[in-house]
Amino acid sequence: MKLQRMNRRALTLGALAVSGALALTACGSDDTSNGGDSSASATAAAGNIKCDDAKGQLLADGSSAQKNAIDAWVKQFTQACGVQINYKGSGSGAGITAFTQGQVAFAGSDSALKPEEVTASKSVCSGGQGIDLPMVGGPIAVGFNVPGVDKLVLDGPTIAKIFNGKISKWNDEAIKKQNPDAKLPDLKIQAFHRSEDSGTTDNFTKYLIASAKSDWPYSGGKAWQAKGGQSASGSSGVAQQVKQTSGAIGYMELSYAKDGITPLSIDTGASAPVDATVDNATKAIGAAKVVGTGKDLSLKLDYATKAEGAYPITLVTYEIVCDKGNKADTLPATKAFLRFIASEDGQKVLAANDYAPIPDDIIAKVRTTIEGLS
Repeated sequence: MKLQRMNRRALTLGALAVSGALALTACGSDDTSNGGDSSASATAAAGNIKCDDAKGQLLADGSSAQKNAIDAWVKQFTQACGVQINYKGSGSGAGITAFTQGQVAFAGSDSALKPEEVTASKSVCSGGQGIDLPMVGGPIAVGFNVPGVDKLVLDGPTIAKIFNGKISKWNDEAIKKQNPDAKLPDLKIQAFHRSEDSGTTDNFTKYLIASAKSDWPYSGGKAWQAKGGQSASGSSGVAQQVKQTSGAIGYMELSYAKDGITPLSIDTGASAPVDATVDNATKAIGAAKVVGTGKDLSLKLDYATKAEGAYPITLVTYEIVCDKGNKADTLPATKAFLRFIASEDGQKVLAANDYAPIPDDIIAKVRTTIEGLS
């Protein structure tokens, strides 16, 4: 009898332990690692996603600048619709190539399609062509890692000279003149740029051309043209090199400028230097004009803006898709995903992850265009 009572007591204690563990597991099972978005808002957004006939898997590639935004979107979309999306983030150039070769359902690019790329897209868009849908905005931070210096202001000509190898020390007179209160060390500047064709490079060098043409004698484009400096792959690769290298400087989308990387403030000629923030990027993007024709919604940005509070080194990432002739097996899922990320809920995800939402009048045109994809 005594043994039986002991066994019953052991079973009771065991049951209590298991039920307690299950309760703890239930309390801790919500995955909140959704790129800065709260689990509550993620659940609400997922509940509003229209899956329609979306199914299967989508392959996509392109801009690494928007990778953090895509990851946050994919998490919510997959939760709602069960569609698996593999977005590589290999860079804008690689994404466009993959799209024009028919390897992906859509591509991301920080630069609009060039005429020759539109022509190439017609071979995979049956009866149609590739179009640009502006979906993600944001500032390109020029991040630095200089011991003892937590704030710097530089203008376009000085930034151009740094990345062109004309200024090689952090205590150069041009830097000291703009930062009289900073304790600038006699430290070599280590400038990092992208190794692969990159829309971020394209936008960054467009700023240099617009603000410092005489100090940046290059034509621009996705490929890095200046001599010298060091290269790294993707925005994440540049950010990692800046973070771990004393005296480093590099350009990257703002969401990568974390943990030991400090963004420059830019002297644009306005009354005060402008910081790399989502709000300041939104001011610049808000002045952009749609220059695409037909269903294409490519934008023209003013990289030489002197408007108060407008951050000039700004990019817009486009999702590139066929206007007609998309593959029948991936079209429903592609439209459902694009519809979500262009929605009000989808655009709210951007600000929570250091990106700038697309202005209302432009994103409204994007939504209309998505509904007409075939």
